[in-house]
Amino acid sequence: MTNVALSAMLGATPPAGYESLYFDRAAGELRGGIKKYIGRRTPDKIPSSYMDDLDYQEPLPFEFLIYVAPDTVWRADMQKFRERFRSAPQTRDYFAFLKATDGLLHSQGPARLNIALESLDKILKEIQSYCGAETEIVMFSDHGMNLEENRRVALASTLQRRGFRVVIPAFGLCSYAAAYCRDEERIPEVARATVEIKGVDFVAYKDGGAVVVESDRGQARIESSSEGLRYLIATGDPLALGSFGQEFKTDKTWFARTADHIYPDAVPNIYKSLFTPRVQHTADILISLKDGYYYGWSPFGRFVRLLATHGNALQSSSNAFLMSTHRAFPPHVRADDAQALLRG
Repeated sequence: MTNVALSAMLGATPPAGYESLYFDRAAGELRGGIKKYIGRRTPDKIPSSYMDDLDYQEPLPFEFLIYVAPDTVWRADMQKFRERFRSAPQTRDYFAFLKATDGLLHSQGPARLNIALESLDKILKEIQSYCGAETEIVMFSDHGMNLEENRRVALASTLQRRGFRVVIPAFGLCSYAAAYCRDEERIPEVARATVEIKGVDFVAYKDGGAVVVESDRGQARIESSSEGLRYLIATGDPLALGSFGQEFKTDKTWFARTADHIYPDAVPNIYKSLFTPRVQHTADILISLKDGYYYGWSPFGRFVRLLATHGNALQSSSNAFLMSTHRAFPPHVRADDAQALLRG
């Protein structure tokens, strides 16, 4: 997700939640939401300190209007970036966050995005001509996308009908969900019920100092020790990692061996998602949906035909891109390790 990924990539403070609408555990209520997109970008609407590093980002209303007037918004976004860059000092790095491409791909698909990227390519060529061939341009994305039409998963309503007291913030139309349970003792029971819902790929939740990963393919644990992390199969093989063995491996070993996996770098990534402060209000259960499914705000889903989305643990969402006009990067770079490459 954007704020989670960029806070990691730029070494910034963790956002309050996974999206603008989040559950505040201390207050026991949902906070944020659509009001974050109304009016000016005031301090309370800044999710993470990574925004302090941005020389340009789209006007706040654009984040919603891209779904109403996509062509007008992406063209305006790129033109504003072009104008701001030309007026900026040429003696330091310049960070621009072009976000309209995200909404454009969500609602309009790859063909329309390609038109926008051709326009961006012309702007970047103009910039390099204006600044000189020695000027390095680095482009990267905050996440990937699955390029297929998606349908909504009935998570909250199904679990509530089964008698579970659970809060699952519904906002953007994404292929993940975060569940907060009223009764901590029922977390495993809620997790097992969740994997039975059509469209759910797997769930992850804490069990003491370990993480339980559960799907309709079986259950496994991710355990941590001074030797590293291990993926310990109980039944089946929910992450398709059985061939890697069940001994402890270092963080670097897991990354090297599974960066190309269907679930890239899954063992460290899933463990850290629950045991490191990636957000201020970590969920009790993280839910990864299958490609072709999403969870989000129902009224939003009724007027947006979702042609692509992101958020789950599969390759299509997990793999972003990183490129430079002057440098060759390693085949794979973790988001947590990208900062040194972006601030050169």
